[in-house]
Amino acid sequence: MEGIQHKFINVNGLNMHIAEKGEGPLVLFIHGFPELWYSWRHQIVYLADHGYRAVAPDLRGYGQTTGAPVNDHTKFTIHHVVGDIIGLLDAITNEGEKVFVVGHDWGALIAWNLCLFKPDRVKALFNMSVAFMPWNPDGNLVEVVRLLYGDDYYIVRFQKPGEIEAEFAKLMSYETFMKKFLTLRDPGPLYLPKGKGFPHSPPGVPVTLPPWLSEQDIEYYASQIEKAGGLTGGLNYYRALPL
Repeated sequence: MEGIQHKFINVNGLNMHIAEKGEGPLVLFIHGFPELWYSWRHQIVYLADHGYRAVAPDLRGYGQTTGAPVNDHTKFTIHHVVGDIIGLLDAITNEGEKVFVVGHDWGALIAWNLCLFKPDRVKALFNMSVAFMPWNPDGNLVEVVRLLYGDDYYIVRFQKPGEIEAEFAKLMSYETFMKKFLTLRDPGPLYLPKGKGFPHSPPGVPVTLPPWLSEQDIEYYASQIEKAGGLTGGLNYYRALPL
């Protein structure tokens, strides 16, 4: 896409796939669930055209990044995923170089913690969707949201390994999953009642894509979920929250 280059970097035991374009100060884009480097494709091109080096990885467990033990969610803690980003910066920056960081969703949570662990690596931060949440050693976030929103809340539903994957597989293809997830616009909590899929989009009802999302985009996301062996890699981030 418009001159974006793709590379693989040995990082923290992973073969990490990155997309990059441009020269100049580095802007690192960190995606969320259930997305990819591809979520930043327009920003990569724009910033490269305006004097920046834009880089976006596929995170541990996603897309073309390989080597993560997907069947072991204990290897997806914030220390692991922030460690991946630190290792990536070690590989692609000069000594002492600071970078701009942009995060969305889980990428924002990773970026907040990157700033805590390695403030010397970050020049400035821009986050979307997830506010800073200081660690509470006396609380379990999963149990907190269970008390607030109940057992059907998505973070709670994501906890049992294999359960939500099997349920989604019965209800929809990866293409349909991505369509329903990316077109969700309900401002309220996301509930996933057992066996019902997404309440905002009943099974069997076609999804009308917005102008900013094409069938080609959906096909790419779905193909990369397939390449990664399914949704488990991304779901592991939620399963590691209590750790």
